[in-house]
Amino acid sequence: MATVISSVEDLNFGLKDLEPMPAPRKVLLVKPTFYTVEYVINPHMKGNIGEVDKIAAQNEWEHLKAGYEEMGLYTHIMSGKRGYPDMVFCANQSLPNITADGKKQVVMGVMHAEQRKGEVPYIEKVFRDSSYEVIHLDEEKFQDFEGMGDALWHFKKRLIWGGYGYRSSKEVYEHISDTFETPVIALELTSEKFYHLDTCMCILNEDTCLIYPQAFTEEGLKLIKCIFPNVIEASKYEAEVLFACNATSVDGKNVFIQQGCIDVNKKLKDAGFKVHEFSTYEYLKSGGSVFCMKMLLW
Repeated sequence: MATVISSVEDLNFGLKDLEPMPAPRKVLLVKPTFYTVEYVINPHMKGNIGEVDKIAAQNEWEHLKAGYEEMGLYTHIMSGKRGYPDMVFCANQSLPNITADGKKQVVMGVMHAEQRKGEVPYIEKVFRDSSYEVIHLDEEKFQDFEGMGDALWHFKKRLIWGGYGYRSSKEVYEHISDTFETPVIALELTSEKFYHLDTCMCILNEDTCLIYPQAFTEEGLKLIKCIFPNVIEASKYEAEVLFACNATSVDGKNVFIQQGCIDVNKKLKDAGFKVHEFSTYEYLKSGGSVFCMKMLLW
Protein backbone atom coordinates (compact mmCIF):
# COMPACT_ATOMS: atom_id res chain seq x y z
CA MET A 1 0.00 0.00 0.00
CA ALA A 2 1.35 3.40 -1.01
CA THR A 3 2.48 5.74 1.76
CA VAL A 4 3.19 9.30 0.62
CA ILE A 5 3.64 11.88 3.36
CA SER A 6 3.46 15.61 2.63
CA SER A 7 2.72 17.08 6.05
CA VAL A 8 3.88 16.59 9.61
CA GLU A 9 0.36 15.51 10.55
CA ASP A 10 0.73 12.52 8.21
CA LEU A 11 4.04 11.48 9.76
CA ASN A 12 3.36 8.36 11.82
CA PHE A 13 6.80 6.75 11.99
CA GLY A 14 10.35 7.47 13.07
CA LEU A 15 13.69 6.24 11.81
CA LYS A 16 13.67 3.39 14.31
CA ASP A 17 10.49 2.06 12.71
CA LEU A 18 12.00 1.85 9.21
CA GLU A 19 13.56 -1.26 7.69
CA PRO A 20 17.35 -1.11 7.23
CA MET A 21 18.91 -1.11 3.75
CA PRO A 22 22.48 -1.82 2.69
CA ALA A 23 24.49 1.08 1.31
CA PRO A 24 25.32 0.70 -2.41
CA ARG A 25 28.89 -0.31 -3.22
CA LYS A 26 28.87 0.25 -6.97
CA VAL A 27 28.85 3.53 -8.88
CA LEU A 28 27.86 4.24 -12.48
CA LEU A 29 29.68 7.05 -14.27
CA VAL A 30 29.15 8.25 -17.85
CA LYS A 31 32.17 9.54 -19.75
CA PRO A 32 31.88 13.25 -20.65
CA THR A 33 33.05 12.72 -24.24
CA PHE A 34 30.05 14.59 -25.64
CA TYR A 35 29.38 16.84 -22.65
CA THR A 36 28.79 20.49 -23.46
CA VAL A 37 26.07 23.11 -23.00
CA GLU A 38 23.97 23.09 -26.17
CA TYR A 39 20.62 24.40 -24.89
CA VAL A 40 18.99 25.99 -21.85
CA ILE A 41 16.68 23.84 -19.72
CA ASN A 42 17.54 25.34 -16.32
CA PRO A 43 18.57 28.84 -15.16
CA HIS A 44 22.21 27.85 -14.61
CA MET A 45 22.71 27.08 -18.31
CA LYS A 46 21.91 30.63 -19.42
CA GLY A 47 24.95 32.31 -20.95
CA ASN A 48 26.97 29.08 -21.02
CA ILE A 49 26.13 27.64 -24.44
CA GLY A 50 29.43 26.65 -26.05
CA GLU A 51 31.42 27.72 -22.98
CA VAL A 52 32.55 24.31 -21.67
CA ASP A 53 36.29 23.63 -21.63
CA LYS A 54 36.19 19.97 -22.66
CA ILE A 55 39.73 19.17 -21.52
CA ALA A 56 39.03 20.64 -18.08
CA ALA A 57 35.71 18.77 -17.93
CA GLN A 58 37.46 15.48 -18.70
CA ASN A 59 40.07 16.14 -16.00
CA GLU A 60 37.39 16.98 -13.44
CA TRP A 61 35.51 13.78 -14.26
CA GLU A 62 38.70 11.68 -13.98
CA HIS A 63 39.46 13.11 -10.53
CA LEU A 64 35.92 12.33 -9.35
CA LYS A 65 36.16 8.79 -10.72
CA ALA A 66 39.44 8.30 -8.84
CA GLY A 67 37.75 9.50 -5.66
CA TYR A 68 35.12 6.76 -5.84
CA GLU A 69 37.79 4.18 -6.56
CA GLU A 70 39.75 5.33 -3.50
CA MET A 71 36.58 4.82 -1.44
CA GLY A 72 36.60 1.18 -2.59
CA LEU A 73 33.52 1.37 -4.81
CA TYR A 74 33.33 -0.68 -7.98
CA THR A 75 33.10 1.82 -10.83
CA HIS A 76 31.00 0.94 -13.86
CA ILE A 77 32.07 3.24 -16.69
CA MET A 78 29.72 3.89 -19.58
CA SER A 79 30.46 5.75 -22.80
CA GLY A 80 28.51 8.91 -23.48
CA LYS A 81 26.37 9.10 -26.60
CA ARG A 82 26.54 11.70 -29.32
CA GLY A 83 23.54 14.01 -29.24
CA TYR A 84 23.02 13.67 -25.48
CA PRO A 85 25.39 16.17 -23.82
CA ASP A 86 23.66 15.91 -20.41
CA MET A 87 23.90 12.13 -20.17
CA VAL A 88 26.98 12.61 -17.96
CA PHE A 89 24.47 13.57 -15.24
CA CYS A 90 23.50 9.94 -14.76
CA ALA A 91 21.62 10.42 -11.48
CA ASN A 92 18.58 11.64 -13.40
CA GLN A 93 17.37 8.79 -15.62
CA SER A 94 16.48 6.13 -13.03
CA LEU A 95 15.70 5.18 -9.42
CA PRO A 96 17.18 1.81 -8.34
CA ASN A 97 16.11 -0.28 -5.35
CA ILE A 98 17.10 -3.47 -3.56
CA THR A 99 14.42 -5.44 -1.70
CA ALA A 100 14.80 -7.03 1.72
CA ASP A 101 15.45 -10.39 0.04
CA GLY A 102 18.09 -8.97 -2.32
CA LYS A 103 16.04 -8.50 -5.49
CA LYS A 104 17.24 -5.56 -7.59
CA GLN A 105 14.69 -3.26 -9.21
CA VAL A 106 14.76 0.04 -11.07
CA VAL A 107 12.09 2.54 -12.09
CA MET A 108 13.16 4.30 -15.27
CA GLY A 109 12.67 8.04 -15.51
CA VAL A 110 10.49 10.15 -17.77
CA MET A 111 12.64 13.16 -18.56
CA HIS A 112 10.96 16.56 -18.42
CA ALA A 113 12.99 18.11 -21.24
CA GLU A 114 12.62 16.71 -24.74
CA GLN A 115 16.39 17.03 -25.26
CA ARG A 116 17.07 14.39 -22.56
CA LYS A 117 14.39 11.75 -23.23
CA GLY A 118 16.69 9.70 -25.46
CA GLU A 119 19.18 9.14 -22.62
CA VAL A 120 16.89 6.73 -20.76
CA PRO A 121 17.21 3.62 -23.00
CA TYR A 122 21.02 3.73 -22.80
CA ILE A 123 20.95 3.84 -19.00
CA GLU A 124 18.28 1.12 -18.96
CA LYS A 125 20.66 -1.27 -20.72
CA VAL A 126 23.11 -0.96 -17.80
CA PHE A 127 20.42 -2.14 -15.41
CA ARG A 128 19.31 -4.99 -17.65
CA ASP A 129 22.91 -6.15 -17.97
CA SER A 130 23.18 -6.01 -14.15
CA SER A 131 20.11 -8.24 -13.56
CA TYR A 132 17.73 -5.53 -12.42
CA GLU A 133 13.98 -5.83 -12.89
CA VAL A 134 13.21 -2.83 -15.08
CA ILE A 135 9.95 -0.97 -14.41
CA HIS A 136 8.58 1.65 -16.79
CA LEU A 137 6.12 4.35 -15.82
CA ASP A 138 2.96 4.98 -17.82
CA GLU A 139 4.06 8.17 -19.55
CA GLU A 140 0.49 9.28 -20.21
CA LYS A 141 -0.22 9.15 -16.48
CA PHE A 142 3.18 10.23 -15.15
CA GLN A 143 4.65 12.80 -17.52
CA ASP A 144 7.68 13.80 -15.42
CA PHE A 145 10.05 11.85 -13.18
CA GLU A 146 13.78 12.47 -13.13
CA GLY A 147 15.03 9.59 -11.03
CA MET A 148 17.53 10.29 -8.28
CA GLY A 149 17.65 13.92 -9.28
CA ASP A 150 14.46 14.17 -7.23
CA ALA A 151 14.08 10.84 -5.38
CA LEU A 152 16.71 10.37 -2.67
CA TRP A 153 17.12 7.26 -0.56
CA HIS A 154 17.56 7.89 3.14
CA PHE A 155 20.99 6.52 4.08
CA LYS A 156 20.68 2.84 5.11
CA LYS A 157 16.91 3.17 5.70
CA ARG A 158 13.91 2.12 3.59
CA LEU A 159 12.62 5.64 3.05
CA ILE A 160 12.57 7.89 -0.02
CA TRP A 161 12.57 11.68 -0.02
CA GLY A 162 10.76 12.86 -3.15
CA GLY A 163 11.08 16.35 -4.59
CA TYR A 164 8.44 17.72 -6.95
CA GLY A 165 7.43 20.91 -8.71
CA TYR A 166 9.84 21.32 -11.61
CA ARG A 167 11.17 18.02 -13.00
CA SER A 168 9.03 15.39 -11.24
CA SER A 169 5.32 15.21 -10.45
CA LYS A 170 4.02 14.60 -6.95
CA GLU A 171 1.63 11.92 -8.23
CA VAL A 172 4.46 9.62 -9.31
CA TYR A 173 5.49 8.97 -5.72
CA GLU A 174 2.34 7.00 -4.91
CA HIS A 175 3.27 4.57 -7.68
CA ILE A 176 6.91 4.39 -6.55
CA SER A 177 5.90 3.88 -2.92
CA ASP A 178 3.57 1.05 -3.91
CA THR A 179 6.10 -0.54 -6.29
CA PHE A 180 9.02 -0.47 -3.83
CA GLU A 181 6.84 -0.99 -0.72
CA THR A 182 8.59 2.05 0.72
CA PRO A 183 7.24 5.24 2.31
CA VAL A 184 7.94 8.50 0.48
CA ILE A 185 8.17 11.94 2.07
CA ALA A 186 7.16 14.41 -0.65
CA LEU A 187 8.83 17.84 -0.60
CA GLU A 188 7.63 20.67 -2.80
CA LEU A 189 10.44 22.73 -4.35
CA THR A 190 9.93 26.48 -4.53
CA SER A 191 12.75 27.90 -6.68
CA GLU A 192 13.57 27.12 -10.30
CA LYS A 193 17.27 27.48 -9.49
CA PHE A 194 16.84 24.43 -7.26
CA TYR A 195 14.91 22.42 -9.81
CA HIS A 196 15.92 18.98 -8.46
CA LEU A 197 15.85 17.86 -4.84
CA ASP A 198 19.53 16.91 -5.14
CA THR A 199 20.39 20.59 -5.71
CA CYS A 200 19.06 21.63 -2.29
CA MET A 201 19.27 18.49 -0.12
CA CYS A 202 22.08 16.03 0.55
CA ILE A 203 21.47 13.07 2.87
CA LEU A 204 24.79 12.51 4.64
CA ASN A 205 23.95 9.66 7.02
CA GLU A 206 21.01 8.30 9.02
CA ASP A 207 20.80 11.38 11.24
CA THR A 208 22.26 14.25 9.21
CA CYS A 209 21.36 16.15 6.07
CA LEU A 210 22.61 19.28 4.32
CA ILE A 211 19.96 21.62 2.90
CA TYR A 212 19.34 25.05 1.43
CA PRO A 213 16.24 25.96 3.48
CA GLN A 214 14.89 28.65 1.12
CA ALA A 215 14.28 25.99 -1.55
CA PHE A 216 11.50 24.37 0.53
CA THR A 217 8.07 25.23 1.83
CA GLU A 218 7.55 25.76 5.55
CA GLU A 219 5.87 22.35 5.77
CA GLY A 220 8.75 20.72 3.94
CA LEU A 221 11.25 22.16 6.41
CA LYS A 222 9.16 20.85 9.30
CA LEU A 223 9.22 17.36 7.79
CA ILE A 224 12.98 17.46 7.30
CA LYS A 225 13.58 18.62 10.86
CA CYS A 226 11.18 16.01 12.27
CA ILE A 227 13.21 13.15 10.77
CA PHE A 228 16.78 14.46 10.91
CA PRO A 229 18.22 15.28 14.34
CA ASN A 230 21.04 17.19 12.63
CA VAL A 231 20.29 19.63 9.79
CA ILE A 232 23.20 21.58 8.29
CA GLU A 233 22.20 24.68 6.32
CA ALA A 234 24.03 26.11 3.31
CA SER A 235 24.20 29.81 2.49
CA LYS A 236 22.55 31.20 -0.65
CA TYR A 237 25.90 31.73 -2.38
CA GLU A 238 27.32 28.29 -1.68
CA ALA A 239 24.03 26.54 -2.50
CA GLU A 240 23.15 28.51 -5.62
CA VAL A 241 26.56 29.24 -7.16
CA LEU A 242 28.72 26.35 -5.89
CA PHE A 243 25.98 23.69 -5.61
CA ALA A 244 27.08 22.81 -2.07
CA CYS A 245 24.01 20.63 -1.50
CA ASN A 246 24.74 18.61 -4.64
CA ALA A 247 27.34 16.76 -2.60
CA THR A 248 27.35 13.04 -1.82
CA SER A 249 28.40 10.67 0.95
CA VAL A 250 28.72 7.01 0.04
CA ASP A 251 29.57 5.76 3.53
CA GLY A 252 28.04 8.25 5.96
CA LYS A 253 31.48 9.62 6.89
CA ASN A 254 33.26 10.94 3.79
CA VAL A 255 31.64 13.78 1.82
CA PHE A 256 32.46 14.62 -1.81
CA ILE A 257 31.64 18.26 -2.51
CA GLN A 258 32.36 21.05 -4.98
CA GLN A 259 35.56 22.96 -4.30
CA GLY A 260 35.32 26.21 -2.36
CA CYS A 261 32.29 25.68 -0.11
CA ILE A 262 34.11 27.21 2.86
CA ASP A 263 31.18 27.72 5.24
CA VAL A 264 29.52 24.36 4.56
CA ASN A 265 32.83 22.51 4.73
CA LYS A 266 33.54 23.95 8.19
CA LYS A 267 30.09 22.85 9.36
CA LEU A 268 30.64 19.37 7.91
CA LYS A 269 34.00 19.03 9.64
CA ASP A 270 32.54 20.30 12.92
CA ALA A 271 29.87 17.58 12.60
CA GLY A 272 32.55 14.90 12.26
CA PHE A 273 32.61 14.38 8.48
CA LYS A 274 35.73 14.11 6.35
CA VAL A 275 35.49 16.51 3.42
CA HIS A 276 36.89 15.79 -0.06
CA GLU A 277 36.75 18.77 -2.40
CA PHE A 278 36.43 18.31 -6.16
CA SER A 279 36.44 20.85 -8.94
CA THR A 280 33.26 20.54 -11.00
CA TYR A 281 33.30 24.09 -12.38
CA GLU A 282 32.71 22.92 -15.95
CA TYR A 283 29.63 20.98 -14.85
CA LEU A 284 28.24 23.88 -12.83
CA LYS A 285 27.81 25.61 -16.20
CA SER A 286 25.10 23.05 -16.96
CA GLY A 287 23.50 23.15 -13.52
CA GLY A 288 25.07 20.03 -12.01
CA SER A 289 27.87 18.92 -9.72
CA VAL A 290 29.09 15.92 -7.73
CA PHE A 291 25.81 14.18 -6.93
CA CYS A 292 24.37 14.57 -10.44
CA MET A 293 27.44 13.00 -12.04
CA LYS A 294 26.95 9.49 -10.65
CA MET A 295 24.43 6.78 -9.87
CA LEU A 296 24.98 4.49 -6.91
CA LEU A 297 23.98 0.87 -7.54
CA TRP A 298 23.63 -2.36 -5.65
